[in-house]
Amino acid sequence: MSAVVEPSRAKSRGSGASNDQTRRHNLSAILTALHHDGPQPRSQLTARSGLNRSTVADLVAELTERGLAFESGPSQTNLVGRPSPMVHPSSNIVGVAVNPEVDAITVGLVSFSGEVVERVRIPSEAAPSVNDVVAKTADAIESLRALHPSKSMVGVGVAVPGLVRAADGMVRFAPHLDWTDVPLAELLAERTGLVVNAANDASLGAMAERLFGAGRGKTDLIYLNGGASGIGGGIIANGLPLGGTEGYAGEFGHIRVSSAGGVTEDPESGSLESEVNRNTLLRALGLTSADTDELDDALMASTDPAVAALVRHQLEYLSVSLRNAVNVLNPELIVLGGFLSSIFARDPQFLVDLVVAQSLRASSASMQIVRAQLGGDLLMIGAAELAFSALLADPAGVEFRRGTAAEVTA
Repeated sequence: MSAVVEPSRAKSRGSGASNDQTRRHNLSAILTALHHDGPQPRSQLTARSGLNRSTVADLVAELTERGLAFESGPSQTNLVGRPSPMVHPSSNIVGVAVNPEVDAITVGLVSFSGEVVERVRIPSEAAPSVNDVVAKTADAIESLRALHPSKSMVGVGVAVPGLVRAADGMVRFAPHLDWTDVPLAELLAERTGLVVNAANDASLGAMAERLFGAGRGKTDLIYLNGGASGIGGGIIANGLPLGGTEGYAGEFGHIRVSSAGGVTEDPESGSLESEVNRNTLLRALGLTSADTDELDDALMASTDPAVAALVRHQLEYLSVSLRNAVNVLNPELIVLGGFLSSIFARDPQFLVDLVVAQSLRASSASMQIVRAQLGGDLLMIGAAELAFSALLADPAGVEFRRGTAAEVTA
């Protein structure tokens, strides 16, 4: 939980404004704790925050009044000492998550309590244009609103397979979608009337795994995602996302892992994406499409020597990229998602041994490689974090259409 401040400790000069700022900060800290860690006794929130009981009670009451949280009776495991009510994040607050890919646009509703409520996949025969994405996403949002009229949408987060400028959601370059300098967040906000934020898909995946998945409690990790649009990555360093000057850090798919073609005019020659890609796997398995679970099953069931050889080939080149990451960033954890998770599952020790053998001994001594835990929900949950960002930062400053009190607190 971020630091909290007792209102009584605020500076006396300008006390009205200062007290309001302190209250907003503490509301944010309590709401963030509920969002990241789920339901918990009010006494635990008090202990974690360092605030007194009456202050926390007042903050929880305000969050409840705003429809952002609700209380229930003490849990069966919370019966030692003075009974304390359980505080829950509202599941009636939702963020809209969007993930455009070369073969589909996925739009989902993710509750503030971390559940993917509904997901719609809109197939596309070719890479969708930005106008297609805006129009189809807006239509999907209206459909989801009709399906879940009691849910309160607080914003939209878009996970983009490309370089996204952090400041304004401008997609500078998404090669597989053939987008250059596309103001996606602005266009989608104009069409839907909702606040829209956009970021790189793998960076959002890294954040989601850090908060809710395999990276819980880890401060230094790397996430690599393999999808229909290539390979991207996200970096958490000392507990914080490492985005670079404009937010473009983590493009592991463009690291050169092979020099077989020599130095050429093609910047992607010998890149990780050119050697390790999903379409090659699907063709070898005789598939045209597959989600992560289906690909897992197909790879594990295959007895074809050609498939086994292809998996090893891809793991070998993946190990070169990971070896570079280990030596440069010294992560505690490497999390693999998408089809990278699937090929890792086929022969995990092979990849671990390759990475360790190629890395500096000290850098790899405490490093682990694991599969992403959030599975097919990962990018939906990561994108929804963008949608929730303004609400978490200032719970008192975000207005939204809410359902009835019974729907919020049920």
